[in-house]
Amino acid sequence: MRILIRGGRIIDPAQNIDAALNLLIEDGKIAALTAEVPEADSVIDAAGKIVCPGFIDIHMHEDAPEADGRITPDCYGAIYRTMLRMGVTTGVAGNCGDNELDPGDFLDAVDAQGAPINLAMLVGHTYLRKLVGAADKYAPATREQREAMTALCDRALARGCAGISYGIRYVPGITMEELLETASPAKKYGRMVSAHIRSDAAEVFDAAKELLDIGDALGVRIELSHIGSMAGFGQMREFLALVDSYRERGVAVECDCYPYYAFSTGIGTTTYDPGWRERYGCGYEVVELCDGELKGLRCTEELFNRVRAEHPECHTICHVMQGDDVDRAYTHPHVMLGSDGILTRGDGHPRAAGAFPRFLAEFVRAGKVELRDGIRRMTTMAAEQLGLAHKGNLRVGSDGDVVVFDPETVKDNATFEQNLLPPTGIEWVLVNGVIAAHNSELLCETAGKSVRK
Repeated sequence: MRILIRGGRIIDPAQNIDAALNLLIEDGKIAALTAEVPEADSVIDAAGKIVCPGFIDIHMHEDAPEADGRITPDCYGAIYRTMLRMGVTTGVAGNCGDNELDPGDFLDAVDAQGAPINLAMLVGHTYLRKLVGAADKYAPATREQREAMTALCDRALARGCAGISYGIRYVPGITMEELLETASPAKKYGRMVSAHIRSDAAEVFDAAKELLDIGDALGVRIELSHIGSMAGFGQMREFLALVDSYRERGVAVECDCYPYYAFSTGIGTTTYDPGWRERYGCGYEVVELCDGELKGLRCTEELFNRVRAEHPECHTICHVMQGDDVDRAYTHPHVMLGSDGILTRGDGHPRAAGAFPRFLAEFVRAGKVELRDGIRRMTTMAAEQLGLAHKGNLRVGSDGDVVVFDPETVKDNATFEQNLLPPTGIEWVLVNGVIAAHNSELLCETAGKSVRK
């Protein structure tokens, strides 16, 4: 099968290409970038459009599998579908320490069933903690539990997982000893370590140092997760300077950030343990509930306490981040885009359906980020952090993951009230050389494959 994308402006930061060229895809791979017009079985007219590598979401959360083992829930709001609609062709799941399924088994299921997008998987430390019986999130793991988790990490990385993830905020009992031991297989396999660090706002600096010191001690690549929701309370300038200081020491650290000014987490998590209002300098009304019948309600003290006690799994949106700080994150050369998308049967933060087109509209088109640099933050940076030579670029022989978008009309439409509205201007999305979506209509939901290291 030969597909020709004709007449577009091709931007590939990995090759420093920004030119009017035609792109030929053959048998699922990039076959040529050329001024010629080769014969093809199918032609996509990209005149006036940008043609670039498929977007890579380095920080998303997989859906819980169905009871029958299907990894893509049978609903419009399955996160892999929302990712595809906004141009993401590869997602990295298993973030913040959480897995919905054994991560190696998840990769096998992707290959057996197909998926709307390609999926890589991190092995989640919190998931492993539950497996070995370290159920008290406020208590340190025993030596036997640490050894068991380390062995499980090693096994998952041997099966192709892309790295190890931690939700240190959500498991405050974790010690430096536990971090170092369980992260050690990442050094053996040359994989990254990512984390939702221990705390945010004024407490963010010590929390970041804890993870950065792991990178320094083990010599592994570090991914600081969703830094807007960690340092977006007036700390971003100093936080980025801290990142630079560790990079100068030789620590390979990158960051991700989503382009919104509100974060999302479960109401029963440690984020909302006593002291949270003092940390953010806010009242209960900043917390918006976003699950089921509670969706859209703003909290009072009574409502917050009742839902936290009776429905701790309920997701919230917390409107406390400072816009200038989030914007400042994208001025730093080592901050890429990550959606932190998570959905519960379609309910959740609009970032799961709008992060990438929102970035193109509100940051790139608005002039806050230059176009080619913006594409780099959505493609090349994540591929390099993950060590994926065949993703995030349009080199001949690379996977045929491609997005065609209109730079003048692209925008997110998902809102906090209607979080699943599809974007505008993401015109064509190809996954492994298959035309998978056109203007938010899904044409193929099985072209995605596992991405293994």
